[in-house]
Amino acid sequence: MSSHHAQPSSLPTHWTPEQVLAVFECLHALRQQLWSMYGSAAQQAWRDQLAPHLPLPEFDPDHPF
Repeated sequence: MSSHHAQPSSLPTHWTPEQVLAVFECLHALRQQLWSMYGSAAQQAWRDQLAPHLPLPEFDPDHPF
C-alpha cells in the first residue's frame, strides 16, 4: 500500500508560480467534486484501511471500568 505522504518521483522544476497555482486550483476543484460525489464512501474506505474489520470486543455491562 502506498503512503499518502509519498513524494512524487519527479515534478517539473521549470514551472512558474502561476503554473503551480493553476495545478493547485485544478487539484482543489477535483478534490471538491470527488468529495461531493464519493465523500461518504471514501470515508468508509479510509476507516477500513485504518482499522480493518476485526471482531468487536465483548461488552459486559456489569464489568467495572
